Amino acid sequence: MANRPFGFSLPDKPDDEGSGSGGQGGVPTGGLGDAAGNPLGGPQQFADALRQVADMLSWTGGPVNWDLAKNVARHVISAAGDPSVLDAQRRDVTEAVRLADLWLDEAVEFPSGVHKIEAWSRSEWLEATFPVWAKLCDPIAAKGVEAMSSMIPTDPAQLGDDVPEEMKSMLGALGGGPGGMGGLGGLTAMFRQIGGAMIGSQTGTAVGELAREVIGSADIGLPLGPEGTAALLPAGVAAFGQGLSVDAGEVRLYVALREAAHQRLFAHVPWLRARLLGAVEQYASGITMDMAKLQEAMPDVDLTNPEILGNPEALQQALQGEGLFRPEDTPAQKAALSRLETLLALVEGWVSTVVAAAAKDRLTHADALAEAFRRRRATGGPAERTFATLVGLELRPRRLREAATIWHGLTQARGIGGRDALWAHPDLLPVADDLEDPESFVNPAGPDLDISDFQDDGDGDETA
Repeated sequence: MANRPFGFSLPDKPDDEGSGSGGQGGVPTGGLGDAAGNPLGGPQQFADALRQVADMLSWTGGPVNWDLAKNVARHVISAAGDPSVLDAQRRDVTEAVRLADLWLDEAVEFPSGVHKIEAWSRSEWLEATFPVWAKLCDPIAAKGVEAMSSMIPTDPAQLGDDVPEEMKSMLGALGGGPGGMGGLGGLTAMFRQIGGAMIGSQTGTAVGELAREVIGSADIGLPLGPEGTAALLPAGVAAFGQGLSVDAGEVRLYVALREAAHQRLFAHVPWLRARLLGAVEQYASGITMDMAKLQEAMPDVDLTNPEILGNPEALQQALQGEGLFRPEDTPAQKAALSRLETLLALVEGWVSTVVAAAAKDRLTHADALAEAFRRRRATGGPAERTFATLVGLELRPRRLREAATIWHGLTQARGIGGRDALWAHPDLLPVADDLEDPESFVNPAGPDLDISDFQDDGDGDETA
């Protein structure tokens, strides 16, 4: 866990720094004033600021403003360039996936899992995958919102001497009489929604940055798209192929092989999708916020400074701090991380193994493309690293080579059918300790487990 798996920060690019009251993704990033120092600026600036605050406060779908997150992601994608997919590109993708799926028939026990083939722009990838991103990121983001809102005092007496008595009286009056908001409760609720908007903005930035590098619906190891839909992003495939000295058609076929292999696995292992996404959510649920770091990063989030009432920038800046979110140092959390990393490695290792078998006699540069993918998955590109920093989701199969060694060895020892039969039940798969000694798993000293004793009920809870 040397590489920080969870945390928030903005991309370290000067061009990403906004100016004025518009801020990032339409979120106000400055006080309600103009360059001349007028406290409320011009009429249009004041109206824009009020509209932005109203948009933040109108969200009612939970602690994190996911509508804003998606809008910010759209803006990031558009700003970086998102060419439309041409009809010729769609035909190329369709032909590549169909041919790749045909090749896999000789390398995989499972039949095709592709029911629909699509070529996506980056914006189309966002629309198709965002529901899964919101679900995965929600537990961590919600904790950030709660932590920020807990820093707002609820008693006017706690405001300190720097706040004018008139303001204390006004805020205290909010709690009196029918419909009162309980002292500063109304202000706390407002900051809760502002915090949800800020974290939504950060998450949207992360997903938008990641869209610049993805090449398909499952190339980062998670089943993000609709079931049965094999999709490639022509712009992403072209970017991946740059500098490889490989024909664009061969690169596209190799990527199509990987996409079609993922679709077969997720389609015919009914428990895998839920188990993999559940492993991510389970790990995320064990993340806590370092309140000391948050308070250090947000010294202005204190109503002793009246300017905070018109300056949500302090919240935005605080989210740029590193290490605010940290995994709990408990056996349960370590076990959750181990399960997640192992399952990601097993999926990626199996895909790499079957793609290598299908491509070895058909694609001239199959080995070079395989190595390029291994490097890509091992280190991630700039956008993937940005995503891991902002959202805290580092989807890295750390034991990829060991997992691929196991799957290759099983193919040699048991054949394609015997290898793929291990996906019949989660308990048949290698565990983290097996990745330490692949040979012992492939050729165990004792008798092999009789997998016929396991009955698949379709949800991963099969019984023996």
